[in-house]
Amino acid sequence: MISERTRRNLRRELRRSLLARLGIVVVVLIVAMAVFAPFISPYSPSQQNLDNSRQPPLGFSTKETKEVTKMEDGSVVIENGQVVTETQTVYTNATAAHPLGTDGNGRDILSRIIYGARTSILVGLFGTSLAALIGVLVGLSAGFYRGRVDDVLMRSADIMLAFPSLVLAIALVGVWGQAQAPIPDPFVTTGIAPAFRSAVGLPTGMPETVVLPGTVIVVVALVNWVWFARVARGEALSIREEEYVKAAKALGASDGRTMLRHVLPNAITPILVLATIQVAAIILLESALSFLGFSGADVSWGFDIALGRQYQSTAWWISTMPGLAIVVTVIGLNLVGDWLRDALDPGIEGEGGV
Repeated sequence: MISERTRRNLRRELRRSLLARLGIVVVVLIVAMAVFAPFISPYSPSQQNLDNSRQPPLGFSTKETKEVTKMEDGSVVIENGQVVTETQTVYTNATAAHPLGTDGNGRDILSRIIYGARTSILVGLFGTSLAALIGVLVGLSAGFYRGRVDDVLMRSADIMLAFPSLVLAIALVGVWGQAQAPIPDPFVTTGIAPAFRSAVGLPTGMPETVVLPGTVIVVVALVNWVWFARVARGEALSIREEEYVKAAKALGASDGRTMLRHVLPNAITPILVLATIQVAAIILLESALSFLGFSGADVSWGFDIALGRQYQSTAWWISTMPGLAIVVTVIGLNLVGDWLRDALDPGIEGEGGV
């Protein structure tokens, strides 16, 4: 239950900070986009149309020089037994049907960004939750028991910090493979989204499942639990000396009950702030893994950036648009994290993730 004092602090900081309000708006829009993707996506993210490949976004046009077969009076020109070719300049203009353009296979980039938000948000939330579960358990145990328990647990955390996060994540994915968990989309499987799209004249045939990269979720949690352990340990070392904790132990409360009922609730504030920041860090890590081909998800912002590498000189938007989506999402989450930190505990120092 949020106390009245906490609510006052949150409201006060929200009124004082324009950036906090901006961050909340960005995060809400990204989450809403991910949740209601079957309703707002212009097309299916996997729908291809090679005739419209590399269509530029609105406000831009492209010029491409091609070697084409020379034609005269509808016939191919042949000289000395060879087909004659000529240089032709082809102009491609933007169209409102694809406001952010299309990729090399003619897939709508806006649709892929909308559906890619699902992958990033799900990995960010599940990965952060699992990392927090592991890290808080380790950190509270280390800080509460101290001594050898503290030494063993925190030295294990130090060993984890010795490995670069991305390198460790790649190694773990290489060992375990790319396990995926298809989750049925309730809006599509129940027929709600298809009926809505038919009513408003949008194309149907939206994906019936959301592919959850299970290995990536486990990997990013194992890479990032250390930050939660460090914060939880610091809070537990301080809280265990409080009078109410000593009173609970004197009354016969078990160690598990004491940590669950007295230590954890009073340590939750910095953990919540860190969790918000870690969601952004894990989204960045998932995007990096997708970019390198280790995620297994074929609808992901990082994956789309990788697809656009070969078109950088001719179709820059294929990589740029999903890259901007990552930037906006991470900035929004960090702004929300700063707001929570300032409102809940101004003395918290930010912790890095990736």
